[in-house]
Amino acid sequence: MRKLTLMLAAMGLALSASSAMAGADEAMNKAGCMACHAKDKKLVGPSFKDIAAKYKGDKAAPAKLADKVRKGGAGAWGPIPMPPQGPDRINDQDLKDSVDSILKS
Repeated sequence: MRKLTLMLAAMGLALSASSAMAGADEAMNKAGCMACHAKDKKLVGPSFKDIAAKYKGDKAAPAKLADKVRKGGAGAWGPIPMPPQGPDRINDQDLKDSVDSILKS
């Protein structure tokens, strides 16, 4: 019985994580992120895979990336600036979920 409970709990966590990632994809599409970024190839901006590799192991990465999305940025990945994305484009929870999803790429 205990094994069954643990297995069901693990399945629930996996489904929850999968749901959050799907929500992040939807939020990034709605906010327009995918116009300049792709999961595994450079478009106008870097791929999510490249971003994840650059920030791998950096505990401050989620806050840095969220701040960069909010304020915009230039120069870190090339000459084309990323415009700021305010809460009217992507709310705080969707931004957090999106950054978490990118860092897991």
